[in-house]
Amino acid sequence: MLYLKDGKDVHGNKIELLILNDKIDKISEGFSEEEIKNIEKNEKLEIIDLKGKTVMPGVIDVHTHMREPGITAKEDFATGSRACAKAGVTTFYDMPNTIPTTTTLEALRDKKKLASEKSIVNYGFHFGGSRNNNIDEIKKVLEAKEANTVKIFMNVTTGEMLIEDEDILKNVFKNSKLVLVHAENEMIDKAVEYNKNYGNGLYVCHIPSKEELKKVLEAKKNPELNTEKHPVYAEVTPHHLFLNEEIRESTDRNKMLLRMKPELRTKKDNEFLWEALNNGEVDTIGTDHAPHLISEKLEKITFGMSGVETSLALMLNAYNEGKVKLEMIQKLMAENPAKIMKISKRGKLEEGYYADVIAVDLDKEWTVGVDDTIESKCGWTPYENWKLKGKNVLTIVNGKVVYQNNKFNDNLENGKEVEFYE
Repeated sequence: MLYLKDGKDVHGNKIELLILNDKIDKISEGFSEEEIKNIEKNEKLEIIDLKGKTVMPGVIDVHTHMREPGITAKEDFATGSRACAKAGVTTFYDMPNTIPTTTTLEALRDKKKLASEKSIVNYGFHFGGSRNNNIDEIKKVLEAKEANTVKIFMNVTTGEMLIEDEDILKNVFKNSKLVLVHAENEMIDKAVEYNKNYGNGLYVCHIPSKEELKKVLEAKKNPELNTEKHPVYAEVTPHHLFLNEEIRESTDRNKMLLRMKPELRTKKDNEFLWEALNNGEVDTIGTDHAPHLISEKLEKITFGMSGVETSLALMLNAYNEGKVKLEMIQKLMAENPAKIMKISKRGKLEEGYYADVIAVDLDKEWTVGVDDTIESKCGWTPYENWKLKGKNVLTIVNGKVVYQNNKFNDNLENGKEVEFYE
């Protein structure tokens, strides 16, 4: 049994947790010495004194590209999951545009096997729609309950994953549950229409701008477009919150490194995204973690960059600057992702839930890439040399300490595939 002593929750209230095996057994404002002695009679008790640090459910990042299989020079499930654990991410969802693409049941099962052997945090997978019309595979995957989400690309991407055929798009929405879309500009309008007429839920990924977010927010506020049967969700990324064209254009190096799809926009777009986020109109923060080696990025324009290793720290720094409340961070990065993806017993600090727990030091001042080691295989971060305040110091996955005080546990266990409910 693990006893987390003298912590605070995001509301500033005292919180202590008793963890038995892989679940949260008891939560209290404080356990008495007598209660602890009684536990120690029956259980081997390990005590971690948090000394007033803030306790949160582990971050659930539902938008990552861990590059395995097929692109593992950039990242793999081992290195990507270490980057997650260090940063307080206890569950990631991987996107389907790997090599081969995750567009068949066989490819999905192969990918799951790789993750089960390598990942030290929990994992889930979005199945992929294909321009080659893989509706039968989508049906098989959903019937087998191997996944409950389908990702499609409605704007530029590589290989078979850009879908432009209207009949295929209609059938993807008809035969899926929640559909995640890479949709920019007018394609957002099309996605909203497909969801209304054929779909069972729409999740718009990495919304970069005021104009595009307004499209999604208007749909969310329209009772004909956003219903219990056809919900609409909005995701933003850390890079669209913290970076912009002005930062990108400030140096020749940044002009190459700070490139992704959708591209960075203006400071005013940053401001609008923050305003919507704090108004509760944004549902989740997903990183779109898409690492490339720095040699590739500097050689030619290459879209994508790493994100899981800094996402929570950036938000904690924003909290310290008065830009967002801790409760909102927890909602956007843990509670809502679990709810939207229908992940069972994760995303909250509740008795009976899996013990995916982190502790953050809100007062810790540090410099990214200087005071820590980059765990991502790509070896760099777009936020290198950023001075931040607030850092994850403890990561517990399924009741086991994975990372504590800048060190990984010597006896790491593999994470689990998430389970989902109907």
